[in-house]
Amino acid sequence: MDLREKVAVVTGSGRGLGRAYAEALARAGAAVVVNDVDAEAASAVVKGIVEEGGRAVAVVAPVGPAETADQLVATAVEEFGGLDVLVTNAGILRDRVLWKMSDEDFDAVVDVHLRGTFTCARAAAVRMREQGRGGSLVLISSPAGQRGNFGQTNYAASKAGIVAMARTWAMELARADISVNAVVPVAATEMTKTIPAFGPVIEEAERTGAPYPDWLRKDEGLGTVEDVASLIVFLASDAARGVTGQAIGIGGDRLALWSHPQEKAVAFADGGWTADAIAESWETGVGAQPETYGIPAPNPPAA
Repeated sequence: MDLREKVAVVTGSGRGLGRAYAEALARAGAAVVVNDVDAEAASAVVKGIVEEGGRAVAVVAPVGPAETADQLVATAVEEFGGLDVLVTNAGILRDRVLWKMSDEDFDAVVDVHLRGTFTCARAAAVRMREQGRGGSLVLISSPAGQRGNFGQTNYAASKAGIVAMARTWAMELARADISVNAVVPVAATEMTKTIPAFGPVIEEAERTGAPYPDWLRKDEGLGTVEDVASLIVFLASDAARGVTGQAIGIGGDRLALWSHPQEKAVAFADGGWTADAIAESWETGVGAQPETYGIPAPNPPAA
């Protein structure tokens, strides 16, 4: 993938997945605007990219406000002459079960993930349409947004909304040749280390340098952050110009396309349904095979 003519902005790229995205884009030749609220972390990423011969600058600002979005786009234009790729990765967690989640917990997560994706994508779309050379918006979602996850009302709702925005913007920006896709990543991060089935395996691999076992990379689709970054590079490239409106999963050895929500079972009643009729027919009708919910529990092989 040759991205030497591309300019990219990656939000939340001071560490973890975001850092892997920024570094992978830079190695493919793109100039990168690195963003984080941690100045030291952002500077370290920029320093590493430049030392490898790449081009990068840092913008230290919280994602969410429109002012930050405008600053990120302006920096890309001023430093590198334009904007071709936006990766909206910035996020935070404030996990609580529903009855313990405060307004502040909910608003903080929605503001960074959902509003931050919106404000940054809006600013990028304005610039890309003005340039007239197309572009790519890569919106980072999560399995939690596709299936729900215990204790993550705010996060799951935001990540589900991000996929919905990708599908909407893919329609709105098609005439401008701007592709919009959601990425559903699974990777070994500080968060996944807290999962009992994953933590010891990840820590052992980090300690010894051994590869993750096949059950983790294939069955669970979980690998390194670098495994996920390859999809970001592809979506930023001209090879992906016809790919838009999709939710694409990646992790470990697994690459997957998530389906769009659709009706699974349908039944009709002349004149409409009464509550009694729904109750009578539910278990043998549309409710005969209810959908599952929640991220499936890890299933490591028996020792």
